[in-house]
Amino acid sequence: MTKNSNKNLVRKNILGLQPYISFRDNNEFNSPVLLDANESPFGKFNRYPDSTQKKLKEKLSQFKNIPPNQIAVGNGSDELIDLIIKVFCEPKVDSILMMNPSFAMYGFYASINENNVIKLDLDNNFEINKKDFLKVTKDFKLKVFFLCSPNNPTGNSIEEIEFYIQNFNGIIVVDEAYIEFSQQNSCLDLIDKYPNLIVLQTFSKAWGKAGARVGIAYASEEIIQLINLVKAPYNVNSLSQELIIDCLENADECNENIKNILAEREWLEKELKTISCIQKIFPTDANFFLIEFNDVEKVYTELLKNEILTSKRTPSISNCIRLNVGSRKENEQLLNILQNI
Repeated sequence: MTKNSNKNLVRKNILGLQPYISFRDNNEFNSPVLLDANESPFGKFNRYPDSTQKKLKEKLSQFKNIPPNQIAVGNGSDELIDLIIKVFCEPKVDSILMMNPSFAMYGFYASINENNVIKLDLDNNFEINKKDFLKVTKDFKLKVFFLCSPNNPTGNSIEEIEFYIQNFNGIIVVDEAYIEFSQQNSCLDLIDKYPNLIVLQTFSKAWGKAGARVGIAYASEEIIQLINLVKAPYNVNSLSQELIIDCLENADECNENIKNILAEREWLEKELKTISCIQKIFPTDANFFLIEFNDVEKVYTELLKNEILTSKRTPSISNCIRLNVGSRKENEQLLNILQNI
């Protein structure tokens, strides 16, 4: 993958697209009278949010040591996944590659864009078979590969990620939604080495701000410009931008929460190993467990009857339920039900 080759992967109509540019957000003023956007002159949040998310990107740049022009901010990672597909995948022509099982929204947004979804089946340890990967990249016209690590819903980190980056000729998206819970190194350090790499992270998981809907894409300046070209002008609201800036300024609170979740994960796994209805607890690098049960339908129904909500993964992952690590009180409620099944 050469430095100038990404444009060959971009849809032709996107390359010719004229961006929507907010004059206000792309110029400096001292004390402007704002009569340009038909807003109300009254109220605290009466003005449109900064379409460039300048302050948030500057704060992220300091926090991650990545230039602001290599950062895109989305309305959750979902929006960024959608935008990446829209930038690079020609409808009814191109295909995306995703692991199976993995996060369903990759295929969902590709299907909306009328792209073919090729699923790469993982092995019994939920790892990618390299031979299968190399074969499928030769057999199909693939534009984007979504690689989730730690993977959802399996919980494991994918080994030797750089091998897949080196051997994929399209855009490779490494989704690191759960990276803060893992000992795996982030792929952020590889962005400057591989111009076809996009790394997604989120404030919905470890940062505890799922309600704010803020996802981040880190990539080459060229790719970030393309994402910003097609995104909605005001895709992240003012409240969310302010909230995430505040989070970054108080990162110690997040770090403490991560420590608590990891400690609780260790305790919960120990307790789950004593439950007779559990067949297997799969290794996890995330804030959740994938668990195989002797009678998954009975377990799921009993938990639901007691208003304990979990994610049933069977039949796609036979006899399995995914459940995340809660508070000690929530985890004890879970264990109490499981012990009596």
